[in-house]
Amino acid sequence: MQFAGMNYWAILVAAVASFAFGSIYYMALARQWLGALGLSEADFKARGRSPLPFIKAAVAQLVMAFVLAGLIGHLGPGQVTPLNGVISALFVWAGFVATTMVVNHGFQGAKTALTLIDGGHWLGVLLVQGLVIGLFGV
Repeated sequence: MQFAGMNYWAILVAAVASFAFGSIYYMALARQWLGALGLSEADFKARGRSPLPFIKAAVAQLVMAFVLAGLIGHLGPGQVTPLNGVISALFVWAGFVATTMVVNHGFQGAKTALTLIDGGHWLGVLLVQGLVIGLFGV
C-alpha cells in the first residue's frame, strides 16, 4: 500500500503508536503537567471530559505521521530506514516543534516546566513515528 514512496500502513501504525505513547507519557506526568498549568486535579475534573481533544490529537498525529513519512521519503530511494526516521524526527522537532513551543509559551507566560513536559511529549511522538515509519520502509 504505497503512493509516492509512502507506506500508508506505516503512517497509520505510527499515528496509533505515538498516540499510545502520549497517553502513557501524560499519565506518568499528570501531576507535574497540572502543576505546570497551575491547575489542581479538582479544577481539571471540573472542566468535564469531552472526547474532542482526543479526537483532535488523533487526527493531528495522523497528519504529523503523513508529513513525516513524506519528508523521510524525500531522502531518496532506499533511505527510509529506522535511523533516518529518527534523525528526521529530531530535525523536525528541533526546527519546528520546539522552537514554536518556546516562542508561544514564552509570550503566553507559561511555566518552563510546561514547555519541557509538552516538548518532551512531542519529541517522543516524533521519535516513535520516525522509528515506525523507518521500520516499515517503503
